[in-house]
Amino acid sequence: MNAPNDRPPLPQDLADTLATRFGSRFSVAAAVRLHHGKDESSHTPMPPDAVVFAESTAEVAEIVGLCHRYRTPVIAFGTGTSLEGHLLAVQGGVCIDLSALNQVVAVREEDLDATVQCGVTRKALNAALNGTGLFFPIDPGADASLGGMAATRASGTNAVRYGTMRENVLGMTVVLPDGRILKTGGRARKSAAGYDLTRLMIGSEGTLGIITELTVKLYPVPEAISSAVCAFPTLAAAVRTVIQTIQLGVPVARIELLDKLAITAINRHSKTTLREAPTLFFEFHGSPTGVKEQAETVQEIAAEHGGQDFEWATRPEDRSRLWQARHDAYYAGLGLKPGCRALTTDVCVPISMLADCIAESYLDLDQEASNLAGPLVGHVGDGNFHMMLLVDADNPEDLARAKGFASRLAQRAIRMDGTCTGEHGIGIGKQDYMTLEHGEVAIDLMRTIKRAIDPDNILNPGKILPPS
Repeated sequence: MNAPNDRPPLPQDLADTLATRFGSRFSVAAAVRLHHGKDESSHTPMPPDAVVFAESTAEVAEIVGLCHRYRTPVIAFGTGTSLEGHLLAVQGGVCIDLSALNQVVAVREEDLDATVQCGVTRKALNAALNGTGLFFPIDPGADASLGGMAATRASGTNAVRYGTMRENVLGMTVVLPDGRILKTGGRARKSAAGYDLTRLMIGSEGTLGIITELTVKLYPVPEAISSAVCAFPTLAAAVRTVIQTIQLGVPVARIELLDKLAITAINRHSKTTLREAPTLFFEFHGSPTGVKEQAETVQEIAAEHGGQDFEWATRPEDRSRLWQARHDAYYAGLGLKPGCRALTTDVCVPISMLADCIAESYLDLDQEASNLAGPLVGHVGDGNFHMMLLVDADNPEDLARAKGFASRLAQRAIRMDGTCTGEHGIGIGKQDYMTLEHGEVAIDLMRTIKRAIDPDNILNPGKILPPS
C-alpha cells in the first residue's frame, strides 16, 4: 500500500466539483480530516484528502459516482469506533461521513423488523423502539452505527443467543463503486432466490459497496431478565463453567468472561467493588419460571467449579450498571497504562478448544516482557475472547512485542479450527492471517469478486485482502 506521503493528491477538478455541490458539507480542514482518518485502534492515523457529509442515499451515490469518474478512493465513516484500522485512508481520497443518515424509516411491530438508515446507532434504534415491546439485541459495546456494524459483521455480548449482524440483517440498500444503487434481500424471513448479496456485503468492510439503509430483525423484550456475576478461584474454573453451561444447552443470553486484571481495571474505572478474581457475567432472558430455572442450573454448575459471590441483579438499573461496567472494559483497560493505546486481539475458537486456547495464550504472555499487560475479556459463550494489549505506540520495542504476541495468538486460534477475528473484522490489522485461515484458493476467489465489483479499486482500498 502507498505510504501517506506517497499517495497521489486529490484531483483538483474533483475537489472543486464537490466544494461547489456540497458547500460547507465539503471540508479539507486538517482537524476534520484527522478525525475521519483514525479509529480506536493502535494504528497510526491516515487522514483522507477531503471529507463530505452526506445526507441521503442519493448524495452518497452522487459522491461515489464522481470519485469513480476520477478513480479516487472512497472510505465510508460511521462513528469511528472500529478497531482494525478500517477507516484509515491508506491511499488518500474522499471520506463520506454518513452520520446524518440517522432516521428510523419504519418499525413494523407485527413483522418484528425495522428499516433504518445506516447512521442510526444501536442505542438510537432501541430508544425509538421504547414502548413497542421490541428491541434490537446486537450489542458490540460501543454505540456503533448499524451500517458500520453490518460492514464489519459485528456481534457482541448477546451473540450467544441472538446471533451476529449476519443473522439479523434481512436486506439493505448499497451504493456500488460506480454510483449505482443496489437493493438486496427483502423482508421475508427466508429466500432461495439467487445469490445472497446481502451476506456478500455484510462483513465486506466498505470494500464492495457503501451500505446506506438496512432492514433488521427485532425481538420481543423478554418477560423476565436476570443478570448475575460470579467470581472463580482460577480462570480455568470459569472457562469450564462456560463450556459445561453451553454443552448442557442452557439458553443463556450472555456469558462474559473477565480475568483478574480486567476486573481490577473495571473497579478503578467504574467505581465498582467486584471481587478481583476471574469473573463471569451472566444474563438470562425468558419467562419468570424459565429464567429462574436457567439461573439455578448455572449457579449449580458454577458452584461445582468453585464459583464464589454469585450475586444477582434483577432491577433494571442494577443490570444496566453491571453491563455498562462490562462495556467500559476497553476504556477501563486503557486506564491501567495512561497514555497507552490498545492492540486488541479478537480470536474465536470452537467451544471445546476455548480452555486450551486461553491457557496457551496466558503461558505465551507470561514468557513475554513483564510490562506487556493484556487484560482478557470475552464473549466466551460463543468461544470469542479478546486480550487487550496495552502498548506505547511511540515505543517500537513495546509495539513489536505486542504484535508478536497477537500474531502467535491469531495463528494459535486458526490452528484450533478457529478464526483470527470473531467480530472486529480484518481492516489493515489482520490481513497477514487471511491466507493462513482461508487458503490461497479462497483468497484468489475473494480477489476475483473484488475486481468484478470494483475494478478500479476505489472502495476502501488496502483493506481485508492481503497484498498480492
